[in-house]
Amino acid sequence: MKWKTRVTELLGIKYPIVQGGLAYLAYAELAAAVSNAGGLGQITAMTLDGPEALKKEIQKVKALTDKPFGVNFAIGQHGRPYEEMLEAALEEEVSVISMTGGNPAPFFARLSGANVKKLVLTAARRQAEKAEELGADAVMVVGQEGGGHLGRNDTGTFVLVPQVADSIHIPVIASGGIGDGRGLMAALSLGAEGIEMGTRFIAVKECVHAHPLYKKALLNGTENDTAVIKRSIGAPARALASAWTEKILKLESENAGYEGLKDYISGEANKKYIYEGQAENGFGWAGQVTGLIKDIPSAEELIQRIMSEADEIRNKWGKEKEVTT
Repeated sequence: MKWKTRVTELLGIKYPIVQGGLAYLAYAELAAAVSNAGGLGQITAMTLDGPEALKKEIQKVKALTDKPFGVNFAIGQHGRPYEEMLEAALEEEVSVISMTGGNPAPFFARLSGANVKKLVLTAARRQAEKAEELGADAVMVVGQEGGGHLGRNDTGTFVLVPQVADSIHIPVIASGGIGDGRGLMAALSLGAEGIEMGTRFIAVKECVHAHPLYKKALLNGTENDTAVIKRSIGAPARALASAWTEKILKLESENAGYEGLKDYISGEANKKYIYEGQAENGFGWAGQVTGLIKDIPSAEELIQRIMSEADEIRNKWGKEKEVTT
């Protein structure tokens, strides 16, 4: 079956599936594999060393695929200027730029007139409305089931997505707790026109930077094996539950503040686990969708499976004449 939504039309992709930005993990191999499989792959900008490193990563993606891909900017989470990185992406003529965290207004000012599609990750209805006002082409809406940084209101995907879809006119891309064709069809039913998956794309073969122990934890974990940290500093985020996250939560209960937490929640602590598998010295982001991860396929295999599952559901809906309870 053909899949056509405003998201596929906007981004020039075959299937309405977007790969999340995935700090320290979303690089050329993964982005190209997702794009080649019909979705929108993305590379993460702000965990690269600088503008030249970003240019090289973009060029590497272009060598691996001729399909559209995006560059994600986690503008509020890495404590460093993004202006030179954004200029590098524009010089390389990327077709899609997505923004996570922080105030996107300066981004939109610089992107005014540029031939680039603008996506903004939001976690609340008002944020989505503001993104539309600023000129976003689509919003990615993440519910509290998601991995990494979340909204402060603990609103779930099933409530948040239809709220946002009813309040804005641009396309909505649903995120949080989605990992298969059932999730895609549920998102479409809620008013979204595509999905974004982060955690699920860590557990694929082409996410080559993720340590095998990280992938194994996602494979063996359940939805109860995650924990939300950083609430006490106003930046809630979901990670795999571990002795390390227990330390963080204990410090938060003692009102340690950012200064007391910074070494535990740093990018270095993140990398120790996701790159080196040091669960005792770091942490890894993960959403509740870990409870749905049963294997580590290629990106192509995963996307084809999702679309096959979605096709089966769509065929079933089309054939059924009545609903019985």
